Amino acid sequence: MFELFGTVFEVFMRTYPGFLEATVVTLQLTAIGVVLGTVIGLVFALMKISGSKILRGIANVYITIIRGTPLIVQIMFLYFGIVEIYTMSNFWAGAIALGVHNGAYIAEIFRGAIQGVDPGQREASMSLGMNRKQTMQRIVFPQALRRSIPPLGNQFIITLKDSSLVYIIGVAEIFSLANREAAQSFQPFESFIVVALYYLVLVMIFTYLLRWYENRLDVDKT
Repeated sequence: MFELFGTVFEVFMRTYPGFLEATVVTLQLTAIGVVLGTVIGLVFALMKISGSKILRGIANVYITIIRGTPLIVQIMFLYFGIVEIYTMSNFWAGAIALGVHNGAYIAEIFRGAIQGVDPGQREASMSLGMNRKQTMQRIVFPQALRRSIPPLGNQFIITLKDSSLVYIIGVAEIFSLANREAAQSFQPFESFIVVALYYLVLVMIFTYLLRWYENRLDVDKT
């Protein structure tokens, strides 16, 4: 056991400069994937609760396809599809694939949060003279956004771990570096222990920060 710890520590000390650079790439992928997914999710959430059957149908098709297929298939499909139409780096192809994937899940988060606002509040605001747009902007959206923060935080953590799948298109993120290190050093077990520790530390840090932010906003009181 002590020999294993010693070998893992040796791999860690030999690889940490490269892993730190790969960690930055992983965080960039995660941030872009969540921001892009939030924009896409908000648009499709509004389409899904709209009065138009066509818009609701488009949103349902998008959400069903994305949620019903594996992320790794979507990455490959979008990567080769995008490259056929417009030349871009594998980093941006992977980030866009993560954003499109997140958009389907975040759309359902926003839809649930918006529909979870008490209908009586909408009726009260309308009775005070607000139109539909003003009611959404001043009454519904602020409450829905607060309700969305905990599940959005969970989606961020999921995206952080899912970003490891873009190694399949050659992006030099954490998991990709671990694969390379395992192949070059013939120490796959130790290399994947190190990469697991990197992901674990990142998840623990962001879980703490998200809980701190939720407590600061006092989300449970919404």
